[in-house]
Amino acid sequence: MKHVKAIIVILFLLLVVILAVQNYEALSTPISFKVNLLFLNSQSSGLPVFLIAVITFLVGVICTWLYGISERLDFRRQVKALMKDVKGKEEELNSLRNFPVTTEDMSSDHPPVNK
Repeated sequence: MKHVKAIIVILFLLLVVILAVQNYEALSTPISFKVNLLFLNSQSSGLPVFLIAVITFLVGVICTWLYGISERLDFRRQVKALMKDVKGKEEELNSLRNFPVTTEDMSSDHPPVNK
């Protein structure tokens, strides 16, 4: 399965390279962004389309990575809480296993029966 995944990744990267070479002129066209807000008026210098695509991709990867880390920390917190609960239940079970067994009625409603 590892080899199949590696072949798929290599083919995908090859496809990306072929598309980038064939569309080099369109991808190298500069684009500038304008921001016109009440407190901020700015315009960026011309950035090529491929650079914008790479930056956008990297921002997406970083956001996904941060979200994954936060989920992993939440799961670890849940696992710790559940393990603490399991430990408490195991201690309760062990104390009940070691509880002395008697033939007397343990309820407080009835007096002990003498034979």
